[in-house]
Amino acid sequence: LCEAEAVAPESQAGEIDAAIGRGEAWLLKRLGQLRRATPDALYNVWGHAYSIQALVRLHERASADSPRRAQLIELARGQLEMLQRYAFIAGGWSYYDFGAGTQRPSDSPMSFCTATVLIAIHEAQEQLGVEFPQREIDKAIASLHRQQKPDFTYAYGEYLRMVPMHLVNRPGGSLGRSQVCNLALRLFGDERVTDDVIKAWLNRLFARNGWLSIGRKRPVPHESHFYVAGYFYYYGHFYAAMCIEQLPDDRRPYFQEHLANILLPLQEKDGSWWDFPFYNYHQQYGTAMAVCSLVRCL
Repeated sequence: LCEAEAVAPESQAGEIDAAIGRGEAWLLKRLGQLRRATPDALYNVWGHAYSIQALVRLHERASADSPRRAQLIELARGQLEMLQRYAFIAGGWSYYDFGAGTQRPSDSPMSFCTATVLIAIHEAQEQLGVEFPQREIDKAIASLHRQQKPDFTYAYGEYLRMVPMHLVNRPGGSLGRSQVCNLALRLFGDERVTDDVIKAWLNRLFARNGWLSIGRKRPVPHESHFYVAGYFYYYGHFYAAMCIEQLPDDRRPYFQEHLANILLPLQEKDGSWWDFPFYNYHQQYGTAMAVCSLVRCL
């Protein structure tokens, strides 16, 4: 909503403002309670990362309210501390620990989860001026490099990096991961992720979109070709939209038009977008990621 607010019709301004206010109040009340559910389930990592990005946007929006801005920065610091606590021993992050179930997770970090967290950390550092231990950032980047193949395909997780030709590690299986991993590395100064690399993977996403789309709305994770799971669909396009922003202004329209032409026809009759029947929040995250992607196509 924060991202769509600037381009929404004036007639919707009051409704959007009220909705953002309700969301902000919910975050301020609940976010500090977000924790690891069980020794093997670390879904909270996603919440810490995406809440930081939300707090960055709320902070920007509260430009005339210094006390509220200070409160939002402190909340972001708390979320960064949680990410530091749940950083994996090998470097990076994941949402499962099927290993020893230790206080500091000891299983395999996942490429895309690590990249998601790194992007949130980068936004917090750049926009809020908060710090995160460089040692943990360096370890996370090293984990991504270990999972990176020469064509900028990325392994699903470190546990699969020694089987590079596993179907999920091939280009068709990496269509929803390469965008976020490339973006994370580029934001942290990896000069190998050039404009040509960004454009190549945008073109792959568009040309081979069918491989990603076949998995959309399938109820079983990873049952589709290349072991693609449905919940990678809008996730992959969301980070593709952020990758487009890395390109020079005159190179963006071609990719923006392609992305919009993919996403607009997929809107449901009720106005939502969704790609996987995920508990009870699939419409919310799917719609949010689709809208954030489309805003970047304007």
